[in-house]
Amino acid sequence: MGHMFSWMKSNDKQLLKIFNDLAKKAVETAEALVVLFSDLNNVQQHEIIKKLESEADILTRDIFAELNKTFITPFDREDMQRIASKIDDVIDFMDGISARTHSYKITTAPPYTLEIAKELVNATKEVEYMVSKLRNIKNTKDMITHCRNTSVIEHTVDDLYRKSIEKLFESNDPITIIKLKDIYETMETASDRCVDVADVIEDIVLKYG
Repeated sequence: MGHMFSWMKSNDKQLLKIFNDLAKKAVETAEALVVLFSDLNNVQQHEIIKKLESEADILTRDIFAELNKTFITPFDREDMQRIASKIDDVIDFMDGISARTHSYKITTAPPYTLEIAKELVNATKEVEYMVSKLRNIKNTKDMITHCRNTSVIEHTVDDLYRKSIEKLFESNDPITIIKLKDIYETMETASDRCVDVADVIEDIVLKYG
């Protein structure tokens, strides 16, 4: 309770809002990625994802600026910086996925990419939920559950990644293998970064909850 009070007293509502906006931006980017893999000929989708990534960069810079001018932060400053950086990484990697499909001139969704993109939506929604609850950590059990949900989603992505690679190496085209392996690895890394966010939040919950 005392901790919640210090959070409110420090008048960091603006900081909290920016964190929420950044987490929502991650969900929007993942959803845009699903739209992209539903129709890779929809080239405008690349611009939409790039725009979301640029907006996320601004939000991340705003968070760091707010943290730098705030003497007392509600949680460890380093933890808050890590959350912002990791969410920004998630969005960067999703933008990277979009850029790679464009650069490699992929016009048909490779096997399992749409499924993995949908899992990224699930993972970013978990991140968004957890970030939204940082303001008032009353139900630590609920927070830990959502942290673990993110790991479960990551395991699902790992399974899809392995199936993708297995399928990919049925091809005898080395160029296709190189291109698609790069895309699959970037998608898997985006999922890993969601778990990184969950790990930091779980640390915070255990310290302050």
